[in-house]
Amino acid sequence: MGIIKYYSFEDSEVFIFDDFIINQVNQGVVIQPEHNDILNEIIKEHFSGKNMVYVSNRAKSYAVNPLIYPETEKIPNLLAIAMIPKTELMRKNAEFEKEFFNKPYEIFDRLTDAIHWVGNMIDQQKSKEYLEQK
Repeated sequence: MGIIKYYSFEDSEVFIFDDFIINQVNQGVVIQPEHNDILNEIIKEHFSGKNMVYVSNRAKSYAVNPLIYPETEKIPNLLAIAMIPKTELMRKNAEFEKEFFNKPYEIFDRLTDAIHWVGNMIDQQKSKEYLEQK
């Protein structure tokens, strides 16, 4: 489960792994729907034909326009989102944002818990696909 690729963008750092992305957005950024363009490009490049999960490690304070989520959920191979908020305010914001996303979306206290959940999500999807093929 080693890191495959690292990107340092103006607004965030992105870590690519086999089945998931960890994104750490920089302090003070406002995430808007156009940020989905970058996410889509990364997913196309690294996860073409493969399911994956987006993990947001909210180590710094930033804002999210919740209208990003209806567009994000249209990414066909994006199974779920995991959030790891650093503060109680960040947790409340993540809980509010969850209402705008209609795929699995969980909030965790620790990154390791989120990564474990990601593994379960990927395994469940693989089992579902296997059963559908029979």
